[in-house]
Amino acid sequence: MLNPYLLMSVFYLAVAVLVALDAALTSFNVIPWAVGLPWLRAHFITLGVLTESAFGVLPAFVAGRRGAETPATRWDIWLLLNAGLVMLLVGIPSVNAALIITGGTLIFAAVLLLIGQLRGIGGEPSRGTGSAKFYLSGLVYLLVGILIGTGLWVGWSEPLRIGVPKEAHIHANSWGFASLVFAGLLVDLLPALTGKPLASRRALGAIFWAMTLGALGLVLGPWLGGNLVVTVPGLVLHLSATVALLILLARALRSHGLFARAGAWHLTLSYAWILLPVLVAPLIILNIGNMPGADIEATAPQALIYGWMGQFLFAILPYFAAAWLLRDPQARLGGNWLSLIAVNLGSALIWAGIFLVDLRNPLHAAAYVLLGAALLAAVREAGVITLAALRRAEQGVARTT
Repeated sequence: MLNPYLLMSVFYLAVAVLVALDAALTSFNVIPWAVGLPWLRAHFITLGVLTESAFGVLPAFVAGRRGAETPATRWDIWLLLNAGLVMLLVGIPSVNAALIITGGTLIFAAVLLLIGQLRGIGGEPSRGTGSAKFYLSGLVYLLVGILIGTGLWVGWSEPLRIGVPKEAHIHANSWGFASLVFAGLLVDLLPALTGKPLASRRALGAIFWAMTLGALGLVLGPWLGGNLVVTVPGLVLHLSATVALLILLARALRSHGLFARAGAWHLTLSYAWILLPVLVAPLIILNIGNMPGADIEATAPQALIYGWMGQFLFAILPYFAAAWLLRDPQARLGGNWLSLIAVNLGSALIWAGIFLVDLRNPLHAAAYVLLGAALLAAVREAGVITLAALRRAEQGVARTT
């Protein structure tokens, strides 16, 4: 059976190409700016591609590692998630509070049900790789991110006493949800790619706790109005865990010659774009070098989303599509040299535009053209696999009628 979440992931990846084109045209002053589009553009990657992919593969991964049967698609969860996404896609550009609250509530409910589904999967936990704890912890941070993000538009931040709500929202979704889910996916993917575990259970346990507690500090810091006593230890813990994960990943990929293809480079280079803001953060906090803190906070998340989340997904989404839609036992990481160069150069130009104020618009316009090209390359690769799977399904139906 075709995985409906992965089909929607490919759909949102395709729509993200059009949204990148909109950003390029806006930077060239060809079309006027529209309210809400920066956040909408981010959510096509985060809630659209990333969340759909996570919902699609996490139950099967957890079941497979525990030796249990792959659970059937929960259509109630699928409907809640996608109905919520539609509500947000309509509500954010128009800043419609009712639609945003409804969309956020539906997605919140879908995440709760997914957590319940993962916790209810049987089998033998001792057979697992420990990836389930990464997934469950990441989904809890997604709940926090949804709560804070919905409040950004409808005024919940004040009663919840969130000092810097936008920063807390970004940290919950990026350093909490995405970081932990990506780490869990690497734990599960590397044995399939290399035939060996990513690391020992003890090392993975240390990475999990450092990443989880670090994310907690990075969320609580802005929640408490920028409390450095909480933020700095969180930053150190999360940075240490991320660097350790990256070293293990690069070592495993290199030992099996996987750097001969672009997919391995996508996975490793993607982490440069999450490490960069983490490394710049102390300079902003300590006011060193006259760093344009406000501009970095406003613009850097776009490079984070495309350069890190998007690039990571360029590698794993085609793999998922081949492995889960085509049932291909030889599935490999996606991406090509065009997407690799375009996404990293585009992300670099976004950062360059932060500091070169006079050239910001043309730099960002060129950046989104490159990012659009990278997305288009990823869409083509995942789309070819998806169309092949759909044709196979149609032929199967035709043979039974």
